[in-house]
Amino acid sequence: MRCLVYYSVMPVEKSREKVLAAARRACSGGRQPTMEQFAAAAGVGVRTLYRLFGSRQELLREAGHTPPQGPRERILAAALDRVGRHGLAALSMDELAVSAGVSRATLYRLFPGKSALFGELVRAFSPWEPVADVLDAMPDGHPDDVMPAVAHAIADAMQGRVGLLLRMVFELLQGDPDTTDGMRHSMARGLPDLVRYLTDQMNAGRLRRMHPVLAFQMLAGPIVVHLLTRPLAEALIGFDTPQAELIDEITQAWLRAMTAGEKTNGVA
Repeated sequence: MRCLVYYSVMPVEKSREKVLAAARRACSGGRQPTMEQFAAAAGVGVRTLYRLFGSRQELLREAGHTPPQGPRERILAAALDRVGRHGLAALSMDELAVSAGVSRATLYRLFPGKSALFGELVRAFSPWEPVADVLDAMPDGHPDDVMPAVAHAIADAMQGRVGLLLRMVFELLQGDPDTTDGMRHSMARGLPDLVRYLTDQMNAGRLRRMHPVLAFQMLAGPIVVHLLTRPLAEALIGFDTPQAELIDEITQAWLRAMTAGEKTNGVA
């Protein structure tokens, strides 16, 4: 079993400053580098970038290179809030256009209906795209490297949105055609990529065999519970352990449970 190293020798704040300085240089001239290019520019591993920032979008934001919001982004932000509070069925497209500050024609040009809108909400705000980005950056990586990056990407994508995302899951369970059709078109990346990766790692003997979806749920479940309960724990007992450390601990526990080992007395 490989030795797991979760903390850089360099203090976290200095690591972030070093990466951000390199990211700003890499983004000069309007460039939008990949995570591999950011890692090379900063002289760190891709896994370190995901641990420090959670996602490429967050790294770009902290480096001051997030493009200004256009009509699409304003519509999605307004729709996420409204769907989270009232559900998709109650969403008025006309009211959404007013809330996003766009014309009705612009709204329907970008999103022809609720199905297209919901599909884009899932793509933009669920963890699937960030997870796919991690796997694209480390397609053949060892689970010790890949799964911590996946965990941080999930946590970053759901930070501050977990309640809204759970509402979106509730919408899916209602079986509304707009939500199911929208989800079908938005799930081409992310979960299928992770299922393939976990299956490959199980076949290679690096991870215990089980249904890959269950393996993913064993990782994502504690992350979701942590994000849901952290505000309460902070208020009641002063819980102040940095989130990055908690995600590392969750992932380390998952890796210990999932690492394939020899059987002893009939028990793996």
